[in-house]
Amino acid sequence: MRVLETGLDGVIIVEPQVHGDERGFFLESWKASNYTGHGLPNNFVQCNVSRSAKGVLRGLHYQFQQPQGKLVSVFEGCIFDVAVDIRPGSPSFAHWVGVELSAENHRQIFIPEGFAHGFVVLSESALFHYLCTNEYAHEYDAAIAWNDPDIGVRWPSEPQAISARDRAAPLLRDVAVERLPEIS
Repeated sequence: MRVLETGLDGVIIVEPQVHGDERGFFLESWKASNYTGHGLPNNFVQCNVSRSAKGVLRGLHYQFQQPQGKLVSVFEGCIFDVAVDIRPGSPSFAHWVGVELSAENHRQIFIPEGFAHGFVVLSESALFHYLCTNEYAHEYDAAIAWNDPDIGVRWPSEPQAISARDRAAPLLRDVAVERLPEIS
């Protein structure tokens, strides 16, 4: 497997080794000894799968307490996935990184605790999979505006469907510091 740094501390792109032939392919999507050897956690406690249609944007989501680290991959289709550092005091506060994840490139991205996360679907639909380091906690669930001009995410396509919750999400500068994750 190949591990690529992104410029944001802890945000890592993983390119698993793919073994393929005319029958199909095989890859290890998670193996603790390989991944922890590259600094990724091995304490995943929840696994989520979602399907979304083309143009759906989800995010930018986070938990301000019990923050979740996420190892993200796509089983079908293609997405543009984004991580934003929202830890007050971090040298990369409000910086973002984006990567295309697809069933064809087999890439994964690890988004550490303390980052907001979102994606937009580029293909007709996408089957999205992620492992989480903490369980979902509704009472700590929060979002920041996907189009916050202070962050400046350059989405590769205009979103076609955004939930009411995501449309109403505040700008990062308007979020009280106690509703942002702490640097660990």
